[in-house]
Amino acid sequence: MTDNDLLYTLALQHVPNIGDITAKRLISHCGTAEAVLKEKKQNLLKIDGIGSVTLSDLNKANHLKEAEKEIDFIKNNNINVSFFKEDNYPEKLKHCIDGPIILFQTGNIHLKQQRIISIVGSRKITTSGVAFCEDLVEKLAIYNPVIVSGFAYGTDITAHKAALKHNLQTIGCLAHGMNQIYPAVHKKYMVDVEKNGGFFTDFWSTDNFDRNNFLKRNRVIAGLSEATIVIESAEKGGSLVTADIANSYNRDVFAVPGRTTDLQSTGCNNLIKYQKAHMMTTALDVPYILNWKLEEENKPAIQKQLFVELDATEKVIYNYLKDNEKQQLDMIAINCDLPIFKIAGVLLNMELKGVIRPLPGKLFEVI
Repeated sequence: MTDNDLLYTLALQHVPNIGDITAKRLISHCGTAEAVLKEKKQNLLKIDGIGSVTLSDLNKANHLKEAEKEIDFIKNNNINVSFFKEDNYPEKLKHCIDGPIILFQTGNIHLKQQRIISIVGSRKITTSGVAFCEDLVEKLAIYNPVIVSGFAYGTDITAHKAALKHNLQTIGCLAHGMNQIYPAVHKKYMVDVEKNGGFFTDFWSTDNFDRNNFLKRNRVIAGLSEATIVIESAEKGGSLVTADIANSYNRDVFAVPGRTTDLQSTGCNNLIKYQKAHMMTTALDVPYILNWKLEEENKPAIQKQLFVELDATEKVIYNYLKDNEKQQLDMIAINCDLPIFKIAGVLLNMELKGVIRPLPGKLFEVI
């Protein structure tokens, strides 16, 4: 984007009462942020969902002045900026209604055609949690995923360090501007992260350090990734917020179960109990559920024969999926004239027989 586009987009972002969803609506209607700021209020009020309170501070001169200062900071610190309509903006985040209109970036981040997962969890991670996280990243390294987390204490930094150890790209999503780092003790990892990944934030250098920023930051963590993995969590915590956001984006969520008496497993156990996450007991659950394939696995076999007996119901479903490729559970039930309560069990049996596989988004396909 041009300097002029950046100036007006930052100015629009600076307006109180205008968040990312509203800003996108205004830009979509007017074409550019500059056009929004120069449009007459009476015309903007005709846009669905836009009221007088939203626009009350729109035309104040300080927004452009503060935007100019932030541009100086961006240029002086070699910060890259991506706009939600541009190609350099993370593709998966584009599909999130509340994704940032502007994303600030440092380092060497490359997300095109990459497998991206988020690993989150308690800041008071246990030794067993650390061991599981490290083993998870080690076993997934063969698939070369990008590891996203929040660069905080506990699970976050464990995931980042494990990614660096196995030469995987890793991204820290910050809850503050690029003028600081929290916690300060993690500064020593910044250079290595930026060499093989980097940092994202949508906060300005002038934004106050606030606890609520961490909750807002979590939407970026969830939005960047095709799946979010919760290693450990108490009954309440930021990682559960990230899991909820991931679910709202229709992304897969995994949770590591623990004993019912372990306080740091309560959150994960609840995610599984209320069917908000896949139960994860091994690293191999991730490529299985997400349908990741190694390059050599994609090569056609010289000869493949399948000797599996299917009952009448299974044959109906198999033939339907064979003719219609990927289909959601509800559509399978409707088109095969089967009740939902029955089809789930049939699909599981077929999966165990190795004739179909589940895909993200509650989809199934023939193998």
